Amino acid sequence: MAWLLAILQTLVFVIAAPLLAGWIKRVKCRLQNRQGPSLFQPYRDLLKLYRKQPVIPHPASWIFRAAPYIVFASTVLTAAIVPLVAVDLPTSRVADVIVLVGFFALGRTFQVLAGMDIGTAFGGMGSSREMTISSLAEPAMLMAVFTLAMSAHTTNLSHAVNYVLDTGLVLRPSFIFALGGLMLVAIAETGRIPVDNPATHLELTMIHEAMILEYSGRWLALIEWASQIKLMLYGVLIANIFLPWGIAQDFSLPALGYGVAMIALKLAVLALVLALSEALFAKMRIFRVPEYLGFAYLLSVLGMLSHIILEAAR
Repeated sequence: MAWLLAILQTLVFVIAAPLLAGWIKRVKCRLQNRQGPSLFQPYRDLLKLYRKQPVIPHPASWIFRAAPYIVFASTVLTAAIVPLVAVDLPTSRVADVIVLVGFFALGRTFQVLAGMDIGTAFGGMGSSREMTISSLAEPAMLMAVFTLAMSAHTTNLSHAVNYVLDTGLVLRPSFIFALGGLMLVAIAETGRIPVDNPATHLELTMIHEAMILEYSGRWLALIEWASQIKLMLYGVLIANIFLPWGIAQDFSLPALGYGVAMIALKLAVLALVLALSEALFAKMRIFRVPEYLGFAYLLSVLGMLSHIILEAAR
């Protein structure tokens, strides 16, 4: 039963991720007084791409061919270890923060290598920008999650969520700072405004899109699907680490149903906040991104210092 729930939870991640992307796009269009596409438009786009035969550039090596599958597989493996609806699943044994960051780094490495593999100017430019951003974003993310780990005395995500649930609603300044830092990192890592604009192909602003310009067909579908899952992953991490109330601690049907309803509500609210921020703010210059991520790291460090000064000293 527990393994079946773990598999179903991973499938929910994979299947619901395009729906979350469609909800963000629709809300953003409504805020801009536009009609907006259907919520199911991302599914149609993925299906249309998957039906097309990929075009392989002449200088492509095995890295270019293997990268879409490795990126998608690493993202799905990450989804398998992140608590979505319930905790204490069999996959929680490996649901460690270090494992999580490792899976993200694996997919990013092959995507960057694939961007440079063809030898185009856009691919190299996007790969260098991606590595620059990731080198600044990962320390801020680790610092934010380690703030929670210091409070829960574990780096296991499932055990940390149980700790927050058991202690109840407590005002912790460290969690507020860490939440702010992780939200800024999530925007950068998923290529959203103001760091990147997923809807543009302007050569001076592209980051993620520059690495995948040479992809087409089902390979492009896998990469786009993986990016949608990654967006949902960060939303679930924010919702279930800092606001875990509602997640199922047992495997009864009422608890699981309530967990599904609560995570859907949390993700809908987070998507609304993201769409509102993208409608209000413009994309920043690429040279301002280090300052942005430096601020995210500063918030995470303040969270850890707040824990040491205000909580650990008790």
